[in-house]
Amino acid sequence: MSEFIVPTKQPDDKGQVISITPESAGWQYVGFEVFSLNEGQSLKKVTGDKETCIVLLSGRASVNSKLEKWENIGKRMDIFEKIPPYSVYIPSGDFYEVLALTDLQLAVCSAPGKGSFPARLISPEDVGVELRGSGNMERSIHNILPEQAEADSLLVVEVFTPEGHWSSYPPHKHDQNNLPEESYLEETYYHKVNPEHGFAIQRVYTDDLSLDETLTVKNGDAVLVPKGYHPVSAPPGYEVYYLNVMAGPVRTWAFKNDPNHEWLMSRMRAYGSQVK
Repeated sequence: MSEFIVPTKQPDDKGQVISITPESAGWQYVGFEVFSLNEGQSLKKVTGDKETCIVLLSGRASVNSKLEKWENIGKRMDIFEKIPPYSVYIPSGDFYEVLALTDLQLAVCSAPGKGSFPARLISPEDVGVELRGSGNMERSIHNILPEQAEADSLLVVEVFTPEGHWSSYPPHKHDQNNLPEESYLEETYYHKVNPEHGFAIQRVYTDDLSLDETLTVKNGDAVLVPKGYHPVSAPPGYEVYYLNVMAGPVRTWAFKNDPNHEWLMSRMRAYGSQVK
């Protein structure tokens, strides 16, 4: 298996099924975990020097921090209902406790924090919903924690790619701290596939092809993107979901398209779309 794939494991005693830290990924900023909790199970963690965005992938929960409490949140019982999720932002220097009111799957996204903003609920109404692309490059976007929202480091977005479509396409990258043309952002992709016995394809490659890997991604796998272009393909018969977490030294998303495929942007611009 590729070193860029982090597969789902069986839940441990805390319900953790995915764990990515800056140390395990070999980078500086992004941390990512997924927990699968049974009804009545709880999870409590301190944030330390990290800010955190808790995304309720499916199920309902109550969540509290030092100063806030949100009772019975969550509406989406299956990711592929395709409605925006409930999420909770928790700053550094805080803690969170999650109580599963139903069977619950949640993602915990983290990056360096400065304690600049208070804990808050991100409701489905707060999530920007859009279609990007055209033809078989069209996909649905849920902007959970976009650049315009308050956070120190984190950018969080989820994407639904219909069967037979491509996303994060045309291929683009953000691995150079060269603003305003390009920002340095580490990134994780957490994939779900419907039906779940299917797969997705993701390629990660650099201009000089010193890195060039084509990955077969299964339901529940996470993919590390430390650098390079990183398009995703959903095979016919299977729709693909992914949750993106990005962070870097500057909280802005400025990307460079692969020059070989830049011409496809003319199709995107005709529909007023960006890429992700």
